[in-house]
Amino acid sequence: MSGEETIQLAHGGGGRAMARLIEDVIRPVFADEELARGHDGAVLGVDGPIAFTTDSYVIRPLVFPGGDIGSLAVNGTVNDLAMCGARPLYMSVGLILEEGLPLSLLRRILASMRAAAAESGVRLVTGDTKVVDRGKADGVFINTAGIGAVVAPALIGPQAVRPGDAVLISGDIGRHGIAVMAARENLGLEMAIESDCAPLAVPVLALIERGIAVRCLRDLTRGGLASAAVEIAETARVSIVLDEAAVPVRDDVASACELLGLDPLHVANEGRFIAIVAPEDASRAVELLRGYPVSANAVLIGLVRAAPTGRGHVSCRGALGVARAIDMLSGEQLPRIC
Repeated sequence: MSGEETIQLAHGGGGRAMARLIEDVIRPVFADEELARGHDGAVLGVDGPIAFTTDSYVIRPLVFPGGDIGSLAVNGTVNDLAMCGARPLYMSVGLILEEGLPLSLLRRILASMRAAAAESGVRLVTGDTKVVDRGKADGVFINTAGIGAVVAPALIGPQAVRPGDAVLISGDIGRHGIAVMAARENLGLEMAIESDCAPLAVPVLALIERGIAVRCLRDLTRGGLASAAVEIAETARVSIVLDEAAVPVRDDVASACELLGLDPLHVANEGRFIAIVAPEDASRAVELLRGYPVSANAVLIGLVRAAPTGRGHVSCRGALGVARAIDMLSGEQLPRIC
């Protein structure tokens, strides 16, 4: 990459170098009137209750099959708001850039963020940029915060889950974690597996707007389906029983997991969620979700039952009818995947 223009440490201060980086490279990508004001923050208008979330993205590699850290940061923030039953409205973006980062790569990441924001209808209204020494940031770290308008008529969360509810999943699992690991470790899989990184607000809001009694939503990021289910069960103090045969896993992902000794239930996703809904709405909710590309393979995968001991737990019934306990991992199967 001889001669390629890169980020320099001179950008790290508040002088002309940083001003040029922001004005020439970053601000033109995000053409929002709030950013154009050049102020220290954004003045926003939001009616009614809001959802507020923050997250940081430290993925390696920065570009992976199916996305990059830019699309991941926007989609991840949008999805967290959607899981609260909120319509995403505004985002902030903090960029931690490493000295030596090629400007061409930064431009690609920024363009991905702009495209992801446009797809979700969220506005990038304020941000910050810092440059750190070479070797201190793996190229780019991104911190975000998001604000959304809550549209759900009732509480969506583990506290609303009750015995008898149905557990739905929006599609196949495991692709993001395997795609990132394959790219990072150069596994040379016969077929390239792409991340499922995608925004989820549209199908989630459709469930709410069509009157589905949505009890709880959770996107299946770090820790995958297993961690999400355990977190909900323990908070709600219920038993969640999953049907392993019903959980969709693509053949190539299943093969990769078997090769690597991974359980697909624990592998991260970035475009999948579970919805726990009232039992009488389960069939209608599945049919509705299947009308959107990102959730076209939605299916019922389990039920909520009372926990006899009063302590929440998750089990998974295998093909032979034998149930196994599902728990969170003590560590991470795949570090630095989001």
